[in-house]
Amino acid sequence: MNYQIAIVTGAGKGIGKAIALALAKQGCDIVVASRTQSDIDKVAREIEQLGRKSLAIRCDVSVEEDVQRLINETFKQFARIDILVNNAGIGTFASVADLNVSDFDKMWETNMRGTFLCTKAVLPYMKEQKSGEIINIASLAGRNAFKGGAGYAATKWAMIGFARCLMLEVREHNIRVITICPGSVDTDFHPESSKGKDTSRVPKAEDIAKIVVDALKMPRHVMVSEIDVRPTNPNW
Repeated sequence: MNYQIAIVTGAGKGIGKAIALALAKQGCDIVVASRTQSDIDKVAREIEQLGRKSLAIRCDVSVEEDVQRLINETFKQFARIDILVNNAGIGTFASVADLNVSDFDKMWETNMRGTFLCTKAVLPYMKEQKSGEIINIASLAGRNAFKGGAGYAATKWAMIGFARCLMLEVREHNIRVITICPGSVDTDFHPESSKGKDTSRVPKAEDIAKIVVDALKMPRHVMVSEIDVRPTNPNW
C-alpha cells in the first residue's frame, strides 16, 4: 500500500489493536488512540518492534478537545494523515425498559459522536492532499434487530447512515469511505456470549484487520463501500 500515516481509535486491544498492527506490517506508521494510556503504550511498542514509527495519544473520542489534540499532534509529528480508522466503540446490552440513560448516552457519545468528531477533524487534511481513507468499524447490529440491543444497534445503524452520506460528499476529493460490519468476533467485547461455545469457526480480531487491509489494497479507482462479516459457524 502506498500509505504513510494511519490513526486508529480504540487501538488498545481487540479489533483496534489488530488493525493497527496489520497496517504497520503493511508499511504504515501508526498513531494509536485510546482512553487507556497503558494499553496504547504497549501497542506502540509492538508497532516499533515491527520497524515502524508509532505515537500513542490518550484520547476520549467523545471529547472535541481530545480529538483535536489527537489530529494536531499527528499532523505535527508526521505532516500528513492518510488513513483514519473509526474503531472506538462501547456496548451496553439491555432491554429498552432496563437500559440506563447514562449508558445509552455513553454509547452515542463514543460510537457516533466520536466517529463524527474524528472524521470532521481529518477531512481538511485529506482534502488538502487530495487523498485519504476513512474506515468505520460498524456492526451487523447496524443491520439486524435483536433483543437487548436497541441502544447499541441504534448507534451502529447511525454509523452506517453517516458513512453512506459521507462517501457521497468526499469521493470527489479522492477520499474513500469503507464501512466494515462484523457480526460475532472472538474478542472480549461481549465475553459472556462466547462462554461454552466453539469459537474455532468464529472470526478473530486479526481476521477483521485482514479485511481492512484487503479493502485498502483495492485499486484507487475502486471503493468497496460496505463489507458484512459473519462466522461460518451457524450456531453464532
